[in-house]
Amino acid sequence: MFKPKTDRIEKLANLFPKAIEELKVIFEHPTRVYIDWQNVIHWQEKLGWHFNLKRLKQLFYSFDTVQSVTIYTGTLEGDQRSSEQIKEIEDCGYILSTKPVKLMKISIDVSSIPEDSPAILKSFIKKKFLSKLDIDTVKILNKKLSLLNKQGVTYIEELKCNFDVEMGVDMLLDCERNNTKSFVLWSGDSDFASPIIQIKNTGKQATLFAVSGKVAPELDETGVFIFEVKKIKEFICFPKEIPQSIKDKIDPPESQKDSLRSP
Repeated sequence: MFKPKTDRIEKLANLFPKAIEELKVIFEHPTRVYIDWQNVIHWQEKLGWHFNLKRLKQLFYSFDTVQSVTIYTGTLEGDQRSSEQIKEIEDCGYILSTKPVKLMKISIDVSSIPEDSPAILKSFIKKKFLSKLDIDTVKILNKKLSLLNKQGVTYIEELKCNFDVEMGVDMLLDCERNNTKSFVLWSGDSDFASPIIQIKNTGKQATLFAVSGKVAPELDETGVFIFEVKKIKEFICFPKEIPQSIKDKIDPPESQKDSLRSP
């Protein structure tokens, strides 16, 4: 059942009834939510707005069928921003699953390879894209890397922290133990295709919250229902990112409030 946790959610629900009706179907049965935060935060770049963890939690728990919400994210040791985010997740009351972020060093040292070799480029350029590059382009890119090498730059650093295994195991264990009837996954990674199929094969419900263009083809092929997160932007974004026309409806200016109070 939908019971708005705040007045703001209630007002937004009246403005966006279609989105709430869709959520009611998704959360019709006991539900557990699994959020691949390392994946989800990159959606913000395409969306042009940001997820407010507090408001997201308020929306989830406006549905009394939501049993738990787990956020999976890495901890970058010694990084203040990472520490603050971990604290925010815990303060909001989410279940937190975390592990240290690994700092990977990827070599860009081309000093010992032929100028037309893609050996170094393939370390950080996707294979399918690299195969489309002609020899002249490979030579140009290697020349650029050679210039960086002469400046003393021989590697680049990449942060790595993948939770696909942990999330998949948690979902399948909850399914096997019959802990819930509905699984809501926030991710677009192809590795979740197998767990989704296994869950659906048991007769349980699975739903994917995602952004168009950010869902792996393998997930699409499972036939899982995909809910576009843009539909609930105003419920879960930061206040400054809500269009003014919507703000005026959920929190009218003082002049409008005065007119509403007038006899």
